[in-house]
Amino acid sequence: MFKVLKTEGKARRGVMETVHGTIQTPVFMNVGTSAAIKGGVSTMDLREINCQVELSNTYHLHIRPGDDLIYRLGGLHKFFNWDKPILTDSGGFQVFSLAKLRKITEEGVTFNSHMDGKRIFMGPEESMRIQSHLGSTIAMAFDECVENPATYKYVRRSIDRTYRWLLRCREEMDRLNSLPDTVNPHQMLFGINQGSTYADLRIEHMQQIATVPCDGYAIGGLAVGETAEEMYETIEAVEPHMPADKPRYLMGVGTPQNILEAVHRGVDFFDCVMPSRNARHGNLFTWEGKLNINNEKYFADPRPISARCNCPTCRNYSRAYVRHLFKAREALGMRLCVLHNLYFYNELMQHIRDALDNGCFEQFYHAHVNLLADRVDD
Repeated sequence: MFKVLKTEGKARRGVMETVHGTIQTPVFMNVGTSAAIKGGVSTMDLREINCQVELSNTYHLHIRPGDDLIYRLGGLHKFFNWDKPILTDSGGFQVFSLAKLRKITEEGVTFNSHMDGKRIFMGPEESMRIQSHLGSTIAMAFDECVENPATYKYVRRSIDRTYRWLLRCREEMDRLNSLPDTVNPHQMLFGINQGSTYADLRIEHMQQIATVPCDGYAIGGLAVGETAEEMYETIEAVEPHMPADKPRYLMGVGTPQNILEAVHRGVDFFDCVMPSRNARHGNLFTWEGKLNINNEKYFADPRPISARCNCPTCRNYSRAYVRHLFKAREALGMRLCVLHNLYFYNELMQHIRDALDNGCFEQFYHAHVNLLADRVDD
């Protein structure tokens, strides 16, 4: 299902075959939490901007419109007209980040919906059943995303429980995939490594979950308040203990610089709301650095957002026009900027893959890792 085609240092060029098509890695998954990219971007747009994998969220779709409805309508692919791979997050992060009141037990988590306060229970089996209803290509195991900072004692208890939850996820997914009315009987499962910023607990947990047969393994619980250096140190600690023949997914990360640093350390899969969220406020990523389209200096600028970009926005509109849309509070401004940022992220991953194919990733990494974090001068 996954094959490493080439390596350069720890960086890996791979390919993953799924029932919904081939994924070329390293890959950035475009985040459509509620089966839609915020900013008015459709699945037709995703095809145009070269999206390989769309990511949706189990918790949000369970709350609204309900996974039962999506199941009755044939699964998530049919629901929002997407024939390529979909990864669904387990809902664990949202349970722990959005729920004001929650109770964690061995069975799972009881919490209040952030929408209407309704009491909900979710455990490993419930998360797998919801994701099976959605019929995603890749389902994520249900885990506890520990708050940062957390005590060593609490994190140890948490990773032990998350390991036991993974065993239950594996058993339940195998059962669901064997049912005759399952939307996607080939659904894959990724396990999730936790352990906060404690390197020894991260390693111990990774060694534990690597004994459970999964289709890939993720590093979770990062980009939640720790420094970038702590994140990179955690990846470096965990990576040697991750199965070399399975894809590696860094959850919720991040900036173009973060992605380059993580690829350099052996990561294959990424996702983050940052490109679409930043775009909705006029903050754009380009090959020349970061740009805020709201700045006065772009009032009469006839140039595209980036001369090096071939996205639908840069092919057709000027900085002056896009800035005008934001100042006039026209929704089109957000849409055009989201298209640009997602295209940029997808193109960044293509350039990374090309550099690995051509044996020049180190050169590409050093040329861009700091440049992409700078601000555009002109």
